[in-house]
Amino acid sequence: MNARLRRTVCSLVVLCLMTTTVRSAIAEQPFPLNAKRILFLGDSITHSGGYVTWIETQLRLQGVDPLPEMINIGLSSETCSGLSEEGHPFPRPDVHERLDRALEKIQPDVVVSCYGMNDGIYHPFGEERFQAYQDGVNRLIQKVHGAQAKLILMTPPPFDSVPLRDKGKLKPAGEGSYAYFAMYENYDDVLGKYAQWIMQQKDRVEMVIDLHTPFNAALAEERKTDPQFTLTPDGIHPGATGHRLIGNVILRAWGIPAKSDPDPELSQLVMQKTSILHDAWLSEVGHKRPGVKPGLPLDEANTKVAELEKRIQPLVAKARRTEK
Repeated sequence: MNARLRRTVCSLVVLCLMTTTVRSAIAEQPFPLNAKRILFLGDSITHSGGYVTWIETQLRLQGVDPLPEMINIGLSSETCSGLSEEGHPFPRPDVHERLDRALEKIQPDVVVSCYGMNDGIYHPFGEERFQAYQDGVNRLIQKVHGAQAKLILMTPPPFDSVPLRDKGKLKPAGEGSYAYFAMYENYDDVLGKYAQWIMQQKDRVEMVIDLHTPFNAALAEERKTDPQFTLTPDGIHPGATGHRLIGNVILRAWGIPAKSDPDPELSQLVMQKTSILHDAWLSEVGHKRPGVKPGLPLDEANTKVAELEKRIQPLVAKARRTEK
């Protein structure tokens, strides 16, 4: 064998070994961390991006490699049921209006879905509304699996009436109408039924995650010493601590325990990254919710993200060295 042929053969052997190593590393990661691309769907809780950013930051600090690409296209006001309360300023967007486009354009390996908070449209429990929610989730399962992706269903986090008791926004049963600004006082009972049904779908999807129970458990524990404690100041949208709790519940379900608080600069940079990609992909996929500022074209967004990565990676490396 001449020298040139030996070099060619050696190069091919090295390439094969590198490819095998990469595939093995991916295969060794537990589901869903063995995915190349994870898509997050949801309403305003997901739109805000807090728990998605926390998850990505923790995965980086844990040294998950290769790191799945995480794309969040949560949309404020959205439902999966197609329902909208009478007092809403515009028809609530329905994820099914954009789901086919999202799956085609993003081509995720895994989809993480969190709906329910808006799907009961802040009314007392009603069988027709519940059936619309079930139908919407069933369609979601069918479409995601039809796109050859795996699906993680999450329950809605709870509705917290405590911070709203003295603000005139809660209404008892038997009122003529309800809305996001005039909620049924026991609306969390409705979400509890929705959450219970989601958990019963464990044999139909790749994973189910209960956010509702641990969130309420955390509230109950804190209220032993502070009866007014809340993780959702407006009853609906979790604050930073609430998003961290959601993220930690998801991480535990994925087999990744959260580490200590990351460097604030690192957290901020990862938030910028996920926010830029969220806005860009939201615009790329398209939606019907008014009032959402358009994101950058994807090529411009990816350029900005690449610049942020140059600042993120050294901070992650420093944090990992410090822990060792």
